[in-house]
Amino acid sequence: MLARKSIIPEEYVLARIAAENLRKPRIRDRPRKARFIAKNGACNLAHKNIREQGRFLQDIFTTLVDLKWRHTLVIFTMSFLCSWLLFAMMWWLVAFAHGDMDPSTENATNSTKWTPCVTCVRSFTSAFLFSIEVQVTIGFGGRMMTEECPLAITVLILQNIVGLIINAVMLGCIFMKTAQAHRRAETLIFSRQAVIAVRNGKLCFMFRVGDLRKSMIISASVRIQVVRKTTTPEGEVIPIHQVDIPVDNPIESNNIFLVAPLIICHVIDKRSPLYDISAADLALQDLELIVILEGVVETTGITTQARTSYVAEEILWGHRFVPIVTEEEGVYAVDYSKFGNTVKVAAPRCSARELDEKPSILIQTLQKSELSHQNSLRKRNSMRRSNSIRRSNSMRRTNSSLIVPKVQFITPEGSQSASET
Repeated sequence: MLARKSIIPEEYVLARIAAENLRKPRIRDRPRKARFIAKNGACNLAHKNIREQGRFLQDIFTTLVDLKWRHTLVIFTMSFLCSWLLFAMMWWLVAFAHGDMDPSTENATNSTKWTPCVTCVRSFTSAFLFSIEVQVTIGFGGRMMTEECPLAITVLILQNIVGLIINAVMLGCIFMKTAQAHRRAETLIFSRQAVIAVRNGKLCFMFRVGDLRKSMIISASVRIQVVRKTTTPEGEVIPIHQVDIPVDNPIESNNIFLVAPLIICHVIDKRSPLYDISAADLALQDLELIVILEGVVETTGITTQARTSYVAEEILWGHRFVPIVTEEEGVYAVDYSKFGNTVKVAAPRCSARELDEKPSILIQTLQKSELSHQNSLRKRNSMRRSNSIRRSNSMRRTNSSLIVPKVQFITPEGSQSASET
């Protein structure tokens, strides 16, 4: 307003606005990297520019199973309707070629010995109803085929074969959609966050996995892969470079007995891609750890696979999962409300390489944690003592306030007597 009235020069106003904008802190969010595997196990991948679409029709059964339910139901309905209409047209042509549609045949007597190919088929509607009765084997009894036309027998055989094929394909497709392996994977859960802590003197990457159903997963195995963008010495950029990392499992077959939630551990050693990463470097790393759990469903015998992933922001350094399995009245109880809960523990902030080169770092970290734990206990005990002293003093004050002082009474004779109430 002042600049418009020429009281303050316009150049001064613009310079002042620019200076105020520079003083304001600008917070730029770090661009989120696209995940290769979502938390629910879905692959975050889009296929584009596929020119050979005919390959999907060569594997028609898998294509039908992969379709959405609404598309599958539409195809299921249309396949039966089209087959009924197709054979209804064939039955109508057979009746028309034999002369069953001629009105003169309706008044034929028994002396003429006229026999139609299919009784009571005199229009396309009746031919359509007869086609439905043949394919779904209803058989109301009003329409029936005779031995007059060999062509009609051939059409009957052909329609039965086509109907059986459609029933087998569509019912098998619906059964496979309802019994897909990823449906069982919905009850296999992973912890939302992973942790890095010290176990047996080594830095370890750990996460928790559990099964919500009582029916077990047979021969369950866990695999971990690291997906990151790498550049080869030749200058080739690999956007999705997958590296397998070993899982610490005392069983040589790498199978786990998933009867209760387990903590899967990966020891960060020289073979691990996390060997040179410290706590400060973890937030700057552009990596994704993919966890794959495979096994056979006990009830159906179908192989299932559950997946999840952890990015750098979902890995907690210096934390440990709380125990959730307790023994209650001779039964092991699992508290799933604490499935992803973690607590802070003492862990060196350096990388595993530095920890191997200087083992004294771990000893110093443990000593510092022990001293801090003792100091916290001392502070807690001192606070308890001070609180108990304050409570005792307050109790004494309240008791002293309740004491009634002694009162002296003077008798008429001049003698004094003390009474206490």
